[in-house]
Amino acid sequence: QVQLAESGGGLVQAGGSLRLSCVASGRTFSNYAVGWFRQVPGKEREFVGGISKSGDSTHYRDSVKGRFTVSRDNAKTTVYLQMNNLKPEDTAVYYCAAKEPWLGSSVSPDRSWYDYWGQGTQVTVSS
Repeated sequence: QVQLAESGGGLVQAGGSLRLSCVASGRTFSNYAVGWFRQVPGKEREFVGGISKSGDSTHYRDSVKGRFTVSRDNAKTTVYLQMNNLKPEDTAVYYCAAKEPWLGSSVSPDRSWYDYWGQGTQVTVSS
């Protein structure tokens, strides 16, 4: 299995930027598709963006398109979530998740598709 650890969260003013990192250990990371999710208290965990195992396919929720970018560096076993022009409604705990190796090349927004999860990192955007 693979272990995931997020970092890079913090407090930022609206309009600012943060870059989250998801570092993986335990297996050949290039075989895993990775998604980013976020959750606020009382709400379901929602998909933010994801990247295929090769890195040639990405997918985002509509509200972050043009502001957030997911990328990966398989040599560093790390997936990044670059967040620009942050808004107060982006405030949440952000999680990365990985899918067990499979033959496909896409990434899913369905949280039940993923097999491994990190512990999360808090992002707070002040107005």
